[in-house]
Amino acid sequence: MAKAERIIAASKRRDAAHGIVPSQGITEMIAAGQIVIAEPVAETQVQPASLDLRLGPVAYRVRASFLPKPGGRVQTKLDDLALHTISLSQGAVLETGCVYIVPLLESLELPQDVEASANPKSSTGRLDVFTRVIADGVGAFDQVPHGYHGPLFAEICPQTFPIVVRKGSRLSQIRFRVGTAADSDVDLKELHKRERLISTEDADISGGIALSVDLAGDARGLIGFRARRHTGVVDVDKPGAYPVEDYWDPIYVRDKHRLILDPDQFYILASKEAVHVPPTHAAEMVPFNPLVGEFRVHYAGFMDPGFGHAPAGGGGSRVVLEVRSHKVPFILEDGQIIGRLIYERMIETPEMIYGQGLKSNYQGQGLKLSKHFK
Repeated sequence: MAKAERIIAASKRRDAAHGIVPSQGITEMIAAGQIVIAEPVAETQVQPASLDLRLGPVAYRVRASFLPKPGGRVQTKLDDLALHTISLSQGAVLETGCVYIVPLLESLELPQDVEASANPKSSTGRLDVFTRVIADGVGAFDQVPHGYHGPLFAEICPQTFPIVVRKGSRLSQIRFRVGTAADSDVDLKELHKRERLISTEDADISGGIALSVDLAGDARGLIGFRARRHTGVVDVDKPGAYPVEDYWDPIYVRDKHRLILDPDQFYILASKEAVHVPPTHAAEMVPFNPLVGEFRVHYAGFMDPGFGHAPAGGGGSRVVLEVRSHKVPFILEDGQIIGRLIYERMIETPEMIYGQGLKSNYQGQGLKLSKHFK
């Protein structure tokens, strides 16, 4: 099929409905040249409702984070601000507290009806790696407007552990959207009645569906982990390579089922509710209202169709929460609301769903560290 015919076919598929572009639509966009790839698609790079983004061959160490001006190019800013250039061809260490910009192997030639948003991958968030995507002329992180034509860049700032990355490493993912995809609260209530989105029957639905933190613990009383400081490096491409005790301190339940978050410490906790994302929808954890406390939850916000879906082996899946308190100590109580899930409709059910033959690392999870730890 010629490129023009592929573009027409992809457009006709999207015209049928508004929503999130599924895996087969992403494959069509690649074939049509709307997603431009510098190297062939990697195994599992196309996910049920997103595309993993791969680091290119060089990283630029910069003095500070930045965004381009309207009409400005990121590369122009790098030529001015870069302190030095690091080759990623053989792998390189990115140090904590430093800011790096890496051109990605994927760029975009989006049609006028498609926009995109990016987020760190789950494993990236669980390593406390602050990662955002930048596009030319776009004055917001992780946002790509309708009809964008141009390159993509990853801003990377490891917060707790120094990391090893290389060309092809995947720290971020991008989701493509046509029109309005998010369910209203009314729609969400109906969906919850049909599909039981969380294990609580009487769900708190207002601007999304509320999740609370579990500080009651498992059978051993384990409620979470606190990251150690001054550890060794973590190679982002080596799952199951690092002993938990070298990087994390376990946290056990206290009699009052509460946890005091120390400023600028990084914690891994879990939701009290099990979560279900049916194959017809994708979900995203949205930032919680900062007026209720100085803490940030869940760096990695995307949840794919099929997460927590029992037929795909996901019954009982909890949401793992990456938590950091800012400026002052903050007390979390068992059952306290810590975030809300937004559900968005898929244009059509993906040909693949989370947990089915995708080497999905977190299906059926409870409290769980990133895949890198054994």
